Amino acid sequence: MGLETEYGVHAPANPGAGHSVLSVEVVNAYADLVTSRGGSVAGTEWDYGEESPLVDARGWTLPRSVAHPTQLTDQPLTDDAGLPVHLLTNLVLPNGARFYVDHAHPEYSSPETTNPFDAMVWDQAGDLVALAASQRIAEAEGQPQVLLYKNNTDNKSVSYGAHENYLVARDLDFEELAARLIPFFVARQVVCGAGRVGMGPTGRVPGFQISQRADFFEEQIGLETTVRRPLVNTRDEPHADAHRYRRLHVIIGDANLSQYATWLRCGMTALVLSMIELGTAPQIELADPVAALQTISHDPSLQATVPLVRPLDSTGAAGARVVTGLDLLEAYLVAAEAHVERFGMSDPATVDVLTAWRESVQTLRTDPAAMADRLDWVAKYQLLSGYRDRHGLDWDHPRLGMMDLQYADLRPDRGLYQALLRRGSIRRLVRDEDLRDAVARPPRDTRAWVRGRTVEAYGRHVVGASWDTLLVRRDGEGPLYRFHQREPLAGSATQIPGLFDEPGADDAYDRLLEALAHVQSPH
Repeated sequence: MGLETEYGVHAPANPGAGHSVLSVEVVNAYADLVTSRGGSVAGTEWDYGEESPLVDARGWTLPRSVAHPTQLTDQPLTDDAGLPVHLLTNLVLPNGARFYVDHAHPEYSSPETTNPFDAMVWDQAGDLVALAASQRIAEAEGQPQVLLYKNNTDNKSVSYGAHENYLVARDLDFEELAARLIPFFVARQVVCGAGRVGMGPTGRVPGFQISQRADFFEEQIGLETTVRRPLVNTRDEPHADAHRYRRLHVIIGDANLSQYATWLRCGMTALVLSMIELGTAPQIELADPVAALQTISHDPSLQATVPLVRPLDSTGAAGARVVTGLDLLEAYLVAAEAHVERFGMSDPATVDVLTAWRESVQTLRTDPAAMADRLDWVAKYQLLSGYRDRHGLDWDHPRLGMMDLQYADLRPDRGLYQALLRRGSIRRLVRDEDLRDAVARPPRDTRAWVRGRTVEAYGRHVVGASWDTLLVRRDGEGPLYRFHQREPLAGSATQIPGLFDEPGADDAYDRLLEALAHVQSPH
């Protein structure tokens, strides 16, 4: 599993600057920072030959002529005149991640991980990468400051993504997968919503809601990610062996700053996917999933109900035809508890997620404010509600909108989330030094290890990369070797011990080729 974050970008002293230009500045600033310290980002070209963003999981390919321009992620960035941008727009980082310009946003895509805790750690590492890039720009004399926000909307009808990716079996029926996931995606926002001031795409309707993204979804299932957004995305771009695997590309989710919310979001989703694969997921059908998503989001009291096609057969709402978001989430929780017991899933990672899931549901039922130390939307709601009450403000007061934005500011001395973290009001799951280590090192148990460590140790030889390929050439000259990384668990630290110990040795390049050939398929 892995996460993607598109950061909001703003230059207060340069309001006329285009977002794409600012995003290019951010990516290049990080490349400059790393190389100035003697490191490497391998300045590589992204291998777009391995991208297939218009292949639909339902069995067809969308013609390029009718695709929205933002769907064409398999081609380099161009400027307003349609000419290629020659500055760096794609970085492959030493931790195996990708930091690049995704149309109008700088985006960090975390390396592949095998568990929800690591997924959270390397996602949080991305916040440090983005912050470091912003600070690098601020250091340059006369350069306008570029601010980055981990949020999902500018409240001017534009929303940008916080996506998740999960590896699932290719032989799993996609229609079944989507049907079982939709009610869960509608429900899980009560735990992992980021909170938002305002209702509707423009945020002009006064109020506070649970999710930043809920109002931007229009369909149940579809291929698009920026228009007519679906609850279940059908992009069939596995970045792995397409005969064995499918990459579930999840676009319905908020950008969480909370470590706890990010970890639990990935953990709950992984458990639900396990239930779907093994046939134990609850069969729940909402009468109108898109409307239900927005109804639940619009009620931070968690009391709003949504209609079902048939009654629930478990939890305290058994037999009910209308349920709350918590009822839905608890139905999946009860099924997950039975699933874990049935299959003897006693590993600590699973047990911890299940325990936290149960505790979160129970606490949200009895005392939602007690979750302010763990969940972004509750922390933000408590903070803004207190300010609103003290100053007698309505929810449409612009000061509350600014505080909403300030919550997502990555700057340690300005972000409201950062202030809560600093004073101990937000629960930490991982030490700062471990996050800094995740900026520099990839996960040890996936192919991200060989990608990231090759970039760091042999960056001068890397001429191209993607999630499932590495292109190497000795010092940029001579034969070009393309190594396919179709198996996400191949190329881990245990499979290639010692390879990166002496990158300056005379035979280092030959040893690199030999190791890559051993764990991958060269062509």
